[in-house]
Amino acid sequence: MEEERKSIGSTVTEKRSARSVVAVLRTRPETVLDDYRRLCDLAEMAGALDTSKPTILKDNISWHFPFPGANTTPWQLEGTILALKDAGFKDLVCVQNQTVVTNAFKGEDLNRYVPIFQKYEVPVRYNFKEEDMKWEIYQPHTRMNVLDRIFPSGILIPDFFHGKNIVHLPTVKCHIYTTTTGAMKNAFGGLLHTNRHYAHSYIHETLVDLLAIQKEIHPGIFAVMDGTTAGNGPGPRTMIPEIKNVILASADQVAIDAVAAKMMGFDPMSLTYIRMAHEQGLGVGRIEEIELVGDDIKEERWGFRVGDNGASRVGDLLWFGPLKRFQKLFFQTPMVKVFIFGSEFYHDYYRWPRKDRATFEQWKRETAWGKLFESYPDK
Repeated sequence: MEEERKSIGSTVTEKRSARSVVAVLRTRPETVLDDYRRLCDLAEMAGALDTSKPTILKDNISWHFPFPGANTTPWQLEGTILALKDAGFKDLVCVQNQTVVTNAFKGEDLNRYVPIFQKYEVPVRYNFKEEDMKWEIYQPHTRMNVLDRIFPSGILIPDFFHGKNIVHLPTVKCHIYTTTTGAMKNAFGGLLHTNRHYAHSYIHETLVDLLAIQKEIHPGIFAVMDGTTAGNGPGPRTMIPEIKNVILASADQVAIDAVAAKMMGFDPMSLTYIRMAHEQGLGVGRIEEIELVGDDIKEERWGFRVGDNGASRVGDLLWFGPLKRFQKLFFQTPMVKVFIFGSEFYHDYYRWPRKDRATFEQWKRETAWGKLFESYPDK
């Protein structure tokens, strides 16, 4: 068995890129679109993707309400589209997913993506609409850590994803289950079916498996990350927005998450999903092995802390605590509707009207990024 593990390890190590480049730039609202174009050039986007193939834009809607730091920003989306078009990528399509706490249609509207899609003629498809794509069983070539056991009847992925480049558009923020969240976590909603909540107890292993699958089905993978307003605290929704004025890009999904984690103040290799992906040869998680280009951010350590909120305390009990043994009862029976309702009520009918909307309105009034958000059309 040990010899088999070493053999598998040596095989996946060959997948690791000879160079893991992460570009980081400091930016401001007046120059952000040009900065995104320069960022993608520094991160060698054109060489990481296949110009002959369609390219999926996978934005990140962690919450349909436009809470600062939680979702892909409109300037991140527009700047990435401009960079792709500059590099000769004309066949672009955005793919949205739905979760138990987010509404994709409300999210792309409230976060002001729709006018951008219309302006640049980028069609949108939805992985939960059968007329847009179908879910099919996929048999990975790489040995899975957990997905084959979580889904013993077969791992379902969208047929639409095969043979297309993918560009992830995460933000720099904390996460209650993974400490940080970014490029690797962004695949979770798009690539796994609606029963993906079964994977939360093994979320780190799941993210590593999803990256391995992406490397098999996509001719090119790239990530563009926005940290103009970063999310401190119990993310990915109920956070403390902090203005950081940075943007990142890389073809190495592990490396960009590692650099973002380091900037937030965490040791990247102490985060299980980054360490596992590094050890399995899917990318580079050690900062000293990553080639940083652009602005010097080596001394950036923001001292972020995750903390808890009401939803995370319940989640800890269900996914990692004493109630873990009852998951099949809670989530594979009609009882799941109780937890869906509870999460929706907490976020949309308690947190947003009582606290988070006021934070959003203050951000719009008092920060340059909030004013830039207001300059984007909402229709």
